[in-house]
Amino acid sequence: MLIICFLTLYPVWYVLINSLNDGKDAMSGGNIYWIPRMFSIENYTAVFENAGIMTAMGITVAKTLVGTVLHVFFTAMVAYAFSRRELIGRNVYMMIGTITMFFGGGLIPTYMWYRDLGLLNDFFVYIWPALFSFFDLIIFLAFFREIPDGLEEAAKIDGANDFKIFYSVVLPVSMPVVATIALFHGVYQWNDYFTAVIFTTDEALQPIQTFLYKVIAQSSSTQIIGNMSGGAITRRVTGQSIKMATMVITTLPIVLAYPFLQRYFVKGLMIGSLKG
Repeated sequence: MLIICFLTLYPVWYVLINSLNDGKDAMSGGNIYWIPRMFSIENYTAVFENAGIMTAMGITVAKTLVGTVLHVFFTAMVAYAFSRRELIGRNVYMMIGTITMFFGGGLIPTYMWYRDLGLLNDFFVYIWPALFSFFDLIIFLAFFREIPDGLEEAAKIDGANDFKIFYSVVLPVSMPVVATIALFHGVYQWNDYFTAVIFTTDEALQPIQTFLYKVIAQSSSTQIIGNMSGGAITRRVTGQSIKMATMVITTLPIVLAYPFLQRYFVKGLMIGSLKG
């Protein structure tokens, strides 16, 4: 187990120490495996002065926050409707939804559909198509079925309608599953680069992952430092060292968010595993 942990964590450590090392020293000397040989934060300073990277980071943060909130709310609302025994045609809807988990229309029909909806080169191409997930609905559904009927019955006696019950009763007691789905979808939104590659050509709309993907694919330091000021270019940075710093910056927010959601995440994974 220790060997597996080491093999998993060492690449992350390698990227971190090289991002904190002088770029030109790392390029000329190499052999930086455990600690920085010539400590420097010039790589991170250069990243934050790059207008393209900072714009991409802003798009990533915006689509992650907006997309995750809307996805969790909308999927939870649909799942609550599915949990109602009186829903007409529930089995038919479940069958249709299950089919969509295994079969898709393909990339070309999807592109044509997005084009007809006016989503190409639009920020909401990151939001509307990912608004709902049937897989996440199943997780929500398993949790909602464990909620005692007495809670909803008491709310109905007090005059609450279905929407009031959902907002005031169901969601507040569903924080474990809400946090679990928020973490799942938040990681997806943060890491997604393919959507921007296929459906956007406007560089102002590309997220940080797409920016990093293009940089690594082209292996061009010119693209990385092209937007820097003249003073930044004279620093001891290289394209490789800035790649390392950018990787750390793109990974750090998710790594920091996980500990705060971990206790909810563990509870969410246990949903439906025990029956009383």
